[in-house]
Amino acid sequence: MKLIIAIVKPEKLTDVKQALVKANVGKMTVSNVIGCGAQGGYTESYRGASTEVNLLDKVRFEIAVNDEFVKPTVEAIIKGARTGKIGDGKIFVVPLEECIQVRTGETGPKAVG
Repeated sequence: MKLIIAIVKPEKLTDVKQALVKANVGKMTVSNVIGCGAQGGYTESYRGASTEVNLLDKVRFEIAVNDEFVKPTVEAIIKGARTGKIGDGKIFVVPLEECIQVRTGETGPKAVG
């Protein structure tokens, strides 16, 4: 079991979600987050004062998958999120020690689905 965490541009939310559904990955958690990476930020002027904004809006996907779904899930995220420009995002694949479905009490790969 793995936990896949993907950080992508907010405007790519629908594209990534559609790519995941086509890859038969329908269970996910999505959050609005802020962060910075190689994309850096930008400078804006507000009431005559310049302000540097380096924390940009992003979308975070968290998807628990069984091992055989890791590659299709990662490929779907890349397909949906890639623009070829800085700031497309990052994907992290981390071991998932345990998963427990609250409703049924199932554990492990059966709980992931």
